[in-house]
Amino acid sequence: MESPEDKNNAARIRSARIQNKQSAEQLYAGIRKGSTKELSISITLLESEKAEDQEVAARLIDMCLPHSGHAIRIGISGVPGVGKSSFIESFGTLLTTEGKKISVLAIDPSSHISGGSILGDKTRMNALSQNQNAFIRPTPTSGKLGGVAQKTREAIVLCEAAGYDIILIETVGVGQSEIAVKSMVDFFLLLMLSGAGDELQGIKRGIIEIADALIITKADGANIQPAKLAAATYKNALHLFPPTPNGWIPRVATCSIIDNEGIREIWDMIQSFHNAMQLNGHLDVERKRQSTYWMHEKIKSDLFDHFYQLPKIKSRLSELEKLVESNKLSPTAAAKELLNNFQQS
Repeated sequence: MESPEDKNNAARIRSARIQNKQSAEQLYAGIRKGSTKELSISITLLESEKAEDQEVAARLIDMCLPHSGHAIRIGISGVPGVGKSSFIESFGTLLTTEGKKISVLAIDPSSHISGGSILGDKTRMNALSQNQNAFIRPTPTSGKLGGVAQKTREAIVLCEAAGYDIILIETVGVGQSEIAVKSMVDFFLLLMLSGAGDELQGIKRGIIEIADALIITKADGANIQPAKLAAATYKNALHLFPPTPNGWIPRVATCSIIDNEGIREIWDMIQSFHNAMQLNGHLDVERKRQSTYWMHEKIKSDLFDHFYQLPKIKSRLSELEKLVESNKLSPTAAAKELLNNFQQS
């Protein structure tokens, strides 16, 4: 039986097939008017692998680019069960009550086995998904994180051109996706659980190093004291980390969705960060660095795809793989031969 996710994916594929009925100019006009319909269609266009769709998408991005850059971009991550969906719904609701338009873009590392979604869809945020000032869009990676992250960055441009003030980029805490998200946001928020064993061993050092704030969730009821203890532990641990280039000292805080505590303080903290980065010029510098970073990532991604599509590579690849597996040829020698074939193409 077809699952709701499969039906949703099939609908998006069907939508992608009719994209070229609307030109980049028509989509752009709808986006600038704040139409979620045109915005959704345009993001589906970004995700399409059809060459003709990519041409329209590229033109659309160029048109929207001058109208982007004004939003606060926030990355939100944490291990499954930490309460990301509940936090985003509560946080997003607070922002909309203050007159902000928010967009939630979820980078979803789909299962490599079943192809199913890990984060799921916007039904995880029922109230927020019905809010007219909120736009929620999940994007399953299907095992190709780099390409989807590139498309998510381009989706940020579209959302900003559509008038969204806050862009939330959500990802599950699995490591590689955090690094990708960090390279496209202004502020990276890491949600943590207390009472899950040794707090300092509960998540990789590399992820903590890229966080601008660590938030201990579910700080309510019997978990209030464990949450406070975890927060104190992380505060002490952060003193061992080298100073950040932008001068910001990562913060540690607790919050409770049930008691509705700590959410506003987190928003105040993010605004304080954003204002400070604007004043010291780091926000502009970092965004320029991110733009060039994604240019190079796009080059790598396209070269990778082009490499494996070449007939000369396809015809030799399986044979070389067998030689490597049987130890008759080293991986280095096999790679060198393929790269030589690529250069001669």
